[in-house]
Amino acid sequence: MKKAITSFYRFSSTWTGTIVIVLFLIFFVLQSFVIPSGSMKRTLLIGDFLFAKKYSYGIPIPHLPWVELPLLPDFNDNGHLITGDGPQRGDIVIFRYPKDPKIHYVKRCVATGGDEIIYIDKALFIRPHEGDAFIKQNYKPEQLITLQGKLWVRDPYIGKYPGVGYNPEMDTSIFEILLQRSNDVDMKPIFVEELNSPIYTNDNIDINALYTKVPKDNYYMMGDNRENSNDSRFWGPVPYANIVGKPMVIYFSMEFQSYETLLGSQDGGKDHAVLKRACGNIDIASKECKDIWDRERFRIRWDRVGRNIESLELEAPIE
Repeated sequence: MKKAITSFYRFSSTWTGTIVIVLFLIFFVLQSFVIPSGSMKRTLLIGDFLFAKKYSYGIPIPHLPWVELPLLPDFNDNGHLITGDGPQRGDIVIFRYPKDPKIHYVKRCVATGGDEIIYIDKALFIRPHEGDAFIKQNYKPEQLITLQGKLWVRDPYIGKYPGVGYNPEMDTSIFEILLQRSNDVDMKPIFVEELNSPIYTNDNIDINALYTKVPKDNYYMMGDNRENSNDSRFWGPVPYANIVGKPMVIYFSMEFQSYETLLGSQDGGKDHAVLKRACGNIDIASKECKDIWDRERFRIRWDRVGRNIESLELEAPIE
């Protein structure tokens, strides 16, 4: 045993050994990711650097970093060398974007295979596939509502995870954008009589909600920043084959957004709350505020470094 440990130590001390160990960790244990967009704020912020556990939902097939080429065949036909349990409702998950598997996304799993979803402006209703008895046992009575003869749960993640919310950053709501693109997005227009929500008309048909049902072995992913997230509502559920892992810890965090982006860009990426916090009573559209932000930019968020994601997501966010 001692001889084996000595041999391993000598091997790990070489350049070849170091590379092999690092690649093993990246392929099977931990991988680094950075949050590039605001779809998960206020839980995860732009500029958060994460380590993700790659064994949380089985062992995904390793891919060559940067070029993202698979290194082994898909023996199980599910994107994993070792099959495990898929994400649970409420998990924050790292996965490969179904439209382009070379791109990694991070979102919250809001529903699993067999679940039904109804979405209206600034409200989400989930009907877990386990049925009424499960719903009554696992959710509070004030969360429950009967729609079209079925029991549903209204916004089960709001309150449980303080970062989940509807904070508009665009002039048009996500719901209206989805309606306008109803032929191209995953959720389809319906009318639910019990809902007290605005009614729209399309080809003389009344619409006040959007609906979808999650296919088996698929997961519905949404950003915590509900009004500003490109997620499953647009491009559909995520199959198990695309699931990569679960964020574990923030190892570095830095604010790098430009003043122009925060004030408002053409792609809707504004964040006035951050500017107001930095500039106080000063007009955020002023040069004085811009100068203040330019001094703030690239600051390290030391209070987030080393934070465990599972504990952080239960705390009241600062953004």
